[in-house]
Amino acid sequence: MNRILVVAEHLDGKLNAAVAKCVSCAATIPDADISVAVLAVDGAAVAAAAAAIQGVARVLLVRNAANEPALAAVLAPQVAALAAGHSHVLGPSTTFGKDLMPRVAGLLGAPQISDVMAVESATRFRRPVYAGNAIATVEAPPGRQLVATVRIASFQAAPAGQVAPVETRALDLVLPTHTRFVSVSADGSDRPDLQTAARVVAGGRALASKENFALISRLADRIGAAIGASRAAVDAGFAPNELQVGQTGKIIAPELYIAIGISGAIQHLTGIKDARTIVAINKDAEAPIFEIADFGLVGDLFSLIPEIEKNL
Repeated sequence: MNRILVVAEHLDGKLNAAVAKCVSCAATIPDADISVAVLAVDGAAVAAAAAAIQGVARVLLVRNAANEPALAAVLAPQVAALAAGHSHVLGPSTTFGKDLMPRVAGLLGAPQISDVMAVESATRFRRPVYAGNAIATVEAPPGRQLVATVRIASFQAAPAGQVAPVETRALDLVLPTHTRFVSVSADGSDRPDLQTAARVVAGGRALASKENFALISRLADRIGAAIGASRAAVDAGFAPNELQVGQTGKIIAPELYIAIGISGAIQHLTGIKDARTIVAINKDAEAPIFEIADFGLVGDLFSLIPEIEKNL
């Protein structure tokens, strides 16, 4: 049996949707016995949400005042302690997971495989390389613990519908104090999170100004979507960096992705190729985005977006 520990990402008492995708990945490992680790101050609501994910055998809840806000330097020793007896430790390939999991691997002296997109065996995995233009098959040494981050765009979320037991664990650890929380700067919008949203509307350089980018925001609000942007739009100052989608931004897999004024450079396509349905709006009929789009509309976005809004 392969005992797998999935580290839960959560914020403000809500479980991140990426956790259910990590559970889906874990379930494809042969003979998987899956535990979810929740590290929080209280964590009752988060643990209950994790316990409802199908395939989870148990939730390990660690309560500690030091776990809020979540600092990788503080969480890593606790995850490493919980990992005892587990063959695999998985986390999402999000900002949270990319910060935390290498620290866990270092503490465990374990190899790490990043951006797992498919499981072939308990030690053999596939991951994208060269901006997704090639797929590498990698194999970890047998008989050793393995740490991995899961490319959440490659997995469907495991459904809810069960009630697994929640076990409270007390860890006798001296936690590091060399890292401290200073502040956080984030968009206070009520829009869905870009990495987990079912719908995303993204704008590119063709919008020409930050003021015109408001067209993207307005359309996104009409359909309850998150907002994204190409690197060109971010570099031009039309949108903040946290909205960037692509190789150097966020890798997403929404049900619907609407690309407006985005030509479709390979670096951008890397971030959206797992979207279920891609809609492209561009005045250039030869734009690369149309090669992967399920639906394409050729025309001036400044005329088409108001027309779409009117039809909505």
